[in-house]
Amino acid sequence: MATPGDAPSTVAPADAPSMAAPVDAPPKAVPVDSPTKAAIGPGLYSDIGKKARDLLNKDFNMDPKFTLTTYAKNGSEITATSTKKDEGVLSEIQTQFKYNNMKLDVKVNSDSQLLITSTSDDPRFPGMKQITTIPFPYHKPGRTELQYLNEYAGLSLGVGMNSNPLINISGVVGKNALAVGADVAYDIATGVLTKYNAGASLTREDLSASVMLNNKGDSLSASCCYMLNKQSALGGELTHSFSTKENTSTFGLQHSLDPLSTVKARCNNQGMVSALIQHELRPKSLLTVSTQFDTKAIQKSSKIGLSLVFKP
Repeated sequence: MATPGDAPSTVAPADAPSMAAPVDAPPKAVPVDSPTKAAIGPGLYSDIGKKARDLLNKDFNMDPKFTLTTYAKNGSEITATSTKKDEGVLSEIQTQFKYNNMKLDVKVNSDSQLLITSTSDDPRFPGMKQITTIPFPYHKPGRTELQYLNEYAGLSLGVGMNSNPLINISGVVGKNALAVGADVAYDIATGVLTKYNAGASLTREDLSASVMLNNKGDSLSASCCYMLNKQSALGGELTHSFSTKENTSTFGLQHSLDPLSTVKARCNNQGMVSALIQHELRPKSLLTVSTQFDTKAIQKSSKIGLSLVFKP
């Protein structure tokens, strides 16, 4: 089922992001997309391994969720989301305004938190984008990010909006077929690197594969998404931790039953199995039913989740 803010799978897209990203209008469900249907160029560092992560993680959520989106006459998009978490209900309302080359997102949730995000493209520099996020109350500092994309590189510079900011720099060079990149964060207050990761990706018509060194070099991950045909894809991820000597693995399958329905399944080496079916009730409106259980304790661990996404 769709995770909060996450868009549905490649087959039946829906609203996205993660907790921090605005909801994207989902295109109509179609057969599984080929890994080459990405933007021209290597993209950003966050795009490395994204195909496999989406297949293995998107829409698997055991919390009941309801999302309703409507549009005002001036083109503004209003989205209301409610998610049942344990014994409580988390709700948020997000409004999106667009003017020329600028987009403004205003999000307020049931915890009385307000998040304002502005995104603008610079017409003088094609490929340049500026993103500023300001939270209220100001418990955490705001953040501004500058992104630049072209045919051979994808760069990102993020800076916290406080006196001793956390600076995050990431970059990818190459082409959409083969790219390498790194992601580094530096804390001015302490004078130490809080993050340094590196990765490489290979993309062909039927394959998207990546290798990443994460957690300051402590873990090595390899993932891939392989297209069996236009309707089906296989994915997997293997991770090794050098400090604990532990290995984790996850494998998944995605298949389009028809142009409106998609099924996904995944399992890991700890015995957790998850599955979902997603159906487009009408254009842009999606129903997702998911389930999860532990093969070592099926009766105690079984869960069922439901997600409804309605758009006009």
